[in-house]
Amino acid sequence: MRYWWVNHKQTFRHEFSGGYIWSPKTKRGGAFNRFYETMREVAPGDVIFSYAGGVIRGFGIVKTHCYTSPRPDEFGHIGEVWNEIGWRTDVSFLPITPPVRPADHMESIAPVVPERYSPINAAGHGYQHVYLAAIPREMALLLAQLINPEVLRIVRDTRAAEDQNVVETELQGIDEWEEAETKRILQTKTLTETTRTALIKARVGQGLFRRNLTQFENHCRITGVHYQPHLFASHIKPWRESTNEERLSGENGLLLTPSIDHLFDRGFISFEDDGELIISDVAHKESVQRMGIRTDHIVHVGKFSEGQKFFLAHHRRSVFLQAGSIR
Repeated sequence: MRYWWVNHKQTFRHEFSGGYIWSPKTKRGGAFNRFYETMREVAPGDVIFSYAGGVIRGFGIVKTHCYTSPRPDEFGHIGEVWNEIGWRTDVSFLPITPPVRPADHMESIAPVVPERYSPINAAGHGYQHVYLAAIPREMALLLAQLINPEVLRIVRDTRAAEDQNVVETELQGIDEWEEAETKRILQTKTLTETTRTALIKARVGQGLFRRNLTQFENHCRITGVHYQPHLFASHIKPWRESTNEERLSGENGLLLTPSIDHLFDRGFISFEDDGELIISDVAHKESVQRMGIRTDHIVHVGKFSEGQKFFLAHHRRSVFLQAGSIR
């Protein structure tokens, strides 16, 4: 279990009531932002303290790993809009009554604030440039003590990620996104009926997309399975993020067994251009091994085409859950 502090600012009401946190992937102009990248490190069962308007208004238990999702419609014109596609994590939030004002408790909080990348300044006010920051366990315990005994009990419980009532396997943001894209395709009058059908079938790895893919792939690169009924046709650049042309491109795909497809689709694994398998630090290592992936040595899965390399660059940048990896 890890502990996090989110500075909601203007989006507090939407995120807290909607049960999620959302950030752009980069700063304006594409620059790296450490406090957006932290979204890729969050895992189910982690605890998040929710700060807005000078007070801690609630806390939450993380339900999902981070995933790519459009900027929520309910944000409207709140804040500056420069990145319509960002990171989303679903969270089960609960309000705190009364809210806790850190500025009133800095004498006790200051000794446990992280030396680097703190979410608050010396006066106890949230930094405007910080969205999501990791905080040490000692700070989380102290904040929980200031809130109430029930929150303290939750923070002390390091087994939350094993609770089936905590972990959410369905990703609401992705489901909504893909349904919206499907509706858009069906309503696009410039597409022929044949093309609309092909694009919608491609969402589940069937039809023309799969036929195109088999020109480049004939087996699962990790498990070695060749039997087609056991293989999923998985997009490298997700269907929901792709153009119509990319959705049908045979080079935008891999044939994977179901468990490997899950790991790839959710960003727990990816591939370098030279065929080296990379594994996210947030992946559950024992489960990854049981799914058939060796984690004790470097795994190479073979060469990729130039087109596949193009799509893999997007996967590593926008789907893979963390920059770090097991080598």
